[in-house]
Amino acid sequence: MAPDASPLNAAREKAKLLDADAIRRAVVRIAHEIIEYNKGVERLALVGVRTRGAVLAQRLAKAIEQIEGRRVPVGALDITLYRDDLSRLSPNPIVQATDISFDITDLRLVLVDDVLFAGRTVRAALDALIDLGRPEAIQLAVLVDRGHRELPIRADYVGKNIPTSLKERVEVRLQETDGKDEVVLEENHG
Repeated sequence: MAPDASPLNAAREKAKLLDADAIRRAVVRIAHEIIEYNKGVERLALVGVRTRGAVLAQRLAKAIEQIEGRRVPVGALDITLYRDDLSRLSPNPIVQATDISFDITDLRLVLVDDVLFAGRTVRAALDALIDLGRPEAIQLAVLVDRGHRELPIRADYVGKNIPTSLKERVEVRLQETDGKDEVVLEENHG
């Protein structure tokens, strides 16, 4: 039985929002926007929120390198212990390593995530970053902004704005973690 056909799966795919080519184009466009806004890549670094944000940060870094001819530092941030819903997630949450091998102090950081929804993940990521140093600025890049903010947070760079209902879920799947590149809209049942 396919994973999506499991009776335990409480979501049903409604529509494919982005295919592999659309994701690639969005990453390249965001890379151009980051370079333009920051007037190049001097003192610029990317930090992706684990798991898919870290993958997207790596892809953005490759796109920026192809455009500018310079590699920007890239890190991966685990925010598990900074979440305000930690007690609801699991009695034994899985904490992954934060992998930022450079000093973030005085850098212009671009925080990268896959989906911007309520804003709580971004708030947790900001708390985690501030514990690591004092960057000059933090900008936010997301592949998908689906609305429904609970906190006053907005993305500086957005691959696609996708209005959704609260009964829907946006699922980002990337080759590195899921075996294929796509963004789908799912209907929650239950």
